[in-house]
Amino acid sequence: MARLDSCSVTGGACGSDVPAIEVRGLSFTYPGAEASVLEGLDWSVPQGAFALLVGGTGSGKSTLLSLLKPEIAPAGTRSGELRVLGEPVADMDVRASAERVGYVFQDPENQIVCETVWHEMAFGLENLGLARDEMRRRVAETSYFFGLEDWLHRDTDTLSGGRKQLLSLAAVLALRPRVLLLDEPTSQLDPVAEKNFLHALFRVNRELGCTVVVATHQPRPMLEYATRAYRIEGGCVREVADMASLGRRELLFSDDVLGWGAIRCAKSGVFSRREDNLGSLEPPGDVSSAKKSSELDKSSEFVAQTSLKNGSEAFPRTDGSRILQKMHGGSATTLSEGWFRYDRASGWVLRGLDASFSAGAVHAVVGGNGCGKSTMLSVLAKTAKLQRGRMVRGAASAALLPQNPKALLVAETVRDELMEWASTCGYDENLARERAASLGLSGLDGRHPYDLSGGQRQLLALAKLLLIGPELLLLDEPTKGLDLFSRRIIARALRDHAKAGGTVIMATHDLDFAEQVADDVAMMFDGEIACMEPPADFFADNVFYRA
Repeated sequence: MARLDSCSVTGGACGSDVPAIEVRGLSFTYPGAEASVLEGLDWSVPQGAFALLVGGTGSGKSTLLSLLKPEIAPAGTRSGELRVLGEPVADMDVRASAERVGYVFQDPENQIVCETVWHEMAFGLENLGLARDEMRRRVAETSYFFGLEDWLHRDTDTLSGGRKQLLSLAAVLALRPRVLLLDEPTSQLDPVAEKNFLHALFRVNRELGCTVVVATHQPRPMLEYATRAYRIEGGCVREVADMASLGRRELLFSDDVLGWGAIRCAKSGVFSRREDNLGSLEPPGDVSSAKKSSELDKSSEFVAQTSLKNGSEAFPRTDGSRILQKMHGGSATTLSEGWFRYDRASGWVLRGLDASFSAGAVHAVVGGNGCGKSTMLSVLAKTAKLQRGRMVRGAASAALLPQNPKALLVAETVRDELMEWASTCGYDENLARERAASLGLSGLDGRHPYDLSGGQRQLLALAKLLLIGPELLLLDEPTKGLDLFSRRIIARALRDHAKAGGTVIMATHDLDFAEQVADDVAMMFDGEIACMEPPADFFADNVFYRA
């Protein structure tokens, strides 16, 4: 593929001295919001930069990037000026937008629309009306650049999460944009896939001359590639002078943060937590502002509804002040010789899976993209049935948080989302508001769920499930798109759930979170559990999966 340094876009001045991105006096307020997400924001990114955009959950990172792409810009009140390569964003038509700005979403399921890899690569080119020969040439060049040729004719729903993310990137770059915007692109990737994806981004930046801007809560793996970093806070953007400061390892809890103190037991080599001395964690104030995957997402509502039907008997409520009551301790959830595949034409996803998860504990499941983690959760949630083997679920009720939290969000406002199951489960608005505040969602009652940041949607979906009070809480990438403070909040919520006797099973690529929060870590490989160990033992001897 040819470099994109020379101006090949139509209209506007785009010499090397013209910033790739220039924002002046930008203010933006979502419909129904009391406060602006962005307020008088100024920002400039030079051409050829590999820039990181960091900031807290709900700080406006996704909003800012999406405003630079007219086709996906959110509804709301906006003022100020935005330019890409010298041209006002408001003046860009579809072709100009495609040639200047590429956008890669956090979740590839929200971006991939075609059944095969080839068609996905050609989809955007076809919409621009390119000649067939030109389309074939661009698809060929891009496929060779990213090494896609061996799976060009695969169905997109058979791809692993890592390959889907790489396909999303390749399909966007086939349009040859000069500026590439990415929103948490590695949040669903295993450590190996993450390194491969970032190296591909590095090549796009250095070899093709494309300006890259990545919004992320996990900047540490990207620091070796980044040339600049910016922090968005209070609706404004400032350049990070000391980029090395972004590489510090994030501690989720300590004696003075969560009150658990991670005490290494000399005898067993595991972490025990002093839960008799839990510290207080104040919620933040007003937060200003696939076939397989799609089937799981669609079925998640069924999972929740199943929980509702069983919940009233499982959890008698006397005063309405708490949803989560003391659960049946000791009951285990087990899988024995479990085999599962999505259809006869595809290979086995679960292959003789044996696993046991005890009540009163947080269990983390790690492993490469496509190894079967999400499928195992769907079996435990009873949205998928084993073809062979046996599943015994000790919990009376269960709820699943899928990778895409939008599957659980169906109402017009945050308040209505929280109250959707109130009459069935017997909680009131005060309790719903209390749960929202505990997860950092205060002040968002009137907002549309789709106007929230990706991290806020994740927290909202979790809040809905916690209001149900399921004995078995199944989570697929629960910390995706969350900043450190929000991850601490979720850590506290999961530990509280386990302390009450519940069972938490989470599939995650967030190794820091798994090490610091889970009671044990299981690694899946080739549809089986390869090992299950205490976090200290698991990460001490692991070569590639190191927190």
